[in-house]
Amino acid sequence: MQLIRSIPLLLFVFLAYNAVILTGTGNLDGVLFQGTLLSGAQWLFTTSDLLLTLALVALGGEVVKSTRSGNASVIDHALSMLLFVAFLVEFIAYSAAGTSTFFLMTLMSFIDVLAGFTVTISSARRDVGYN
Repeated sequence: MQLIRSIPLLLFVFLAYNAVILTGTGNLDGVLFQGTLLSGAQWLFTTSDLLLTLALVALGGEVVKSTRSGNASVIDHALSMLLFVAFLVEFIAYSAAGTSTFFLMTLMSFIDVLAGFTVTISSARRDVGYN
């Protein structure tokens, strides 16, 4: 059960992006919603926007998860690091992942890794009382 709680939330966005790209039916520029704002500007919400929105929400959840203490945080960090490596390798090696959307999701994964380690180190320093 502990391993299930440690699964990085950004993994689901990673899988969703790959599902959109691999199915061949998915278009990152496909308009999911459009509307007119009070200013008269036309607002288009695309598949790419949806993926980035989900990634931001997942990143927020990951930052909250990084505040947990105990053995689960070690597994959390390891899985987040592996996911970041998967994002990076796919971005570099797979042409369909060579988009700004995927780059920003890779950056969010990197921020997740940094935030997790920073929170853990800060809390460990506080627990030990080292200044």
